[in-house]
Amino acid sequence: MKVEHLTWQESRGWSAEPSLQQAAVVIYFAAKHLLEDGNVLKELKSHYSNALLLGCSSGGEIFNGEVQENTLVVTAIEPREFRVKSAQATIDKMEDSFAVGKHLGEALNAPDLKSIFVLSVGSYVIGSDLVKGFFEMIPEHVIVTGGFAADMDAQFGQTFVGLDESISDKVIAAVGFYGDSVEVSYGSVGGWDPFGPERVISKAENNILYELDGKPALKLYKEYLGEEAKDLPRSALYFPLNIRPDKGSDHDIVRTIIGMNEEDQSLIFAGDVPQGYVARLMKGDFNHLIDGAEEAASLAIKHSSLEESEGQKAVALLVSCIGRKVLMGQSVADEVEAIEERFDKRVSTIGYYSYGEIGHHRSTGKCGFHNQTMTITLLSERTQA
Repeated sequence: MKVEHLTWQESRGWSAEPSLQQAAVVIYFAAKHLLEDGNVLKELKSHYSNALLLGCSSGGEIFNGEVQENTLVVTAIEPREFRVKSAQATIDKMEDSFAVGKHLGEALNAPDLKSIFVLSVGSYVIGSDLVKGFFEMIPEHVIVTGGFAADMDAQFGQTFVGLDESISDKVIAAVGFYGDSVEVSYGSVGGWDPFGPERVISKAENNILYELDGKPALKLYKEYLGEEAKDLPRSALYFPLNIRPDKGSDHDIVRTIIGMNEEDQSLIFAGDVPQGYVARLMKGDFNHLIDGAEEAASLAIKHSSLEESEGQKAVALLVSCIGRKVLMGQSVADEVEAIEERFDKRVSTIGYYSYGEIGHHRSTGKCGFHNQTMTITLLSERTQA
C-alpha cells in the first residue's frame, strides 16, 4: 500500500506536489468555506483523477500531529490488492436516518467486505439509527467507522459532505474496503469523568430529553451546572451526558447537548437518548481526555497486526469531537501529540473535529454513534508473505 499525505492552505497552496496518480481512494477534511468555494476540490480531483474522493467540512483539521484551522488535509491511498467502492444517499429529515443507512449498507455489501468508512452531514441525522440501518444489511463482523461533518463555529448548523467533485449539505457518503489484504482496526475512547447520581431517562423522544427521574431535564441540568448555567447552551459542551441501557451495562455512550427548550424544559442532544436508559453527567479533565486519546491509539494498534509486521505501513484517520476542542482550547493539540507518540513512523495521521463519531465500543465491540470521543480508524495492507 502506497500513501501520501498533503495539506493545502490559502496562503501557501499545497505542502507538496501530489504525485500518487494511481491512488484508488482519497479522503479529505476541510474548512467549510474551502468546500463552498469549490476550486481546491476541483484541483484535488484533477490530481487524483482515477480515485474515489470522500470528505467533509470540519471544525478543525488534524495533519501529522498538528491541529490546523482553515486548511484542507488529504490522504491518498494506492492499494496493492484490496478494492474500494463508494456509495451515497440524500437525507432530508431525521426520520430517514435508518432507511439511508440501510440503503448504503445494501449498496456496499459484498462477501469480501471488510470495513466501511462513512461521513454524514452534521444536522438532521440520528446517528444511532444510521448505524442500525447499515447493520441491517451487512454482517456484524464488518467494521464501520467515520464521523459527522462539522464547522468551526460549533453551532451545529450547515455542514457539507463530498463524494468526488460534488458537495452537499444533505448527503451521507461512504467508502467500502474489500479483500483479504486490507486490515482495519479501531479505537474509540472519551476520557470524561462522571459525577453526580445516575438517573433514569423517564421521558424522551429521539434526541430530545424531557425528564430525568420524573423531573424536568433542563431544570435539573441547570441545578447541577450552577454558575456555568448562565453560559448555556455553549457551556453544555463542557458537561455531556453518559447514558447506558441499565446500571449493570458496560455499553455506555456519551451524548452532547446542542440545544434546549425553556418552554418545555427539555434538552436537545446530538444523538438519541432512549427512554428507559440511565444517565449521568460528565465533566472534562484535560489530562484524562488526553489519556483517552492515547488509549484510543493503543486500542487501534492492539486490534491490528502492526506490531508483528515490521514493514507494514498504516493510515490513521482521527475523528475527534468538536466539544473536546472547545473545552481544551489550545491544549487540544496535546491529545493529537499523545496519539503521535503512541504510533511509530509507519503510521501517518490525518483527521478532523466533528459533530459526532461512528465507531465500535471499546468494551462491547458494538458499533454505534458517539459524542465527545477520540475515534481512530487504522487502515493498512498486510505485507506479502
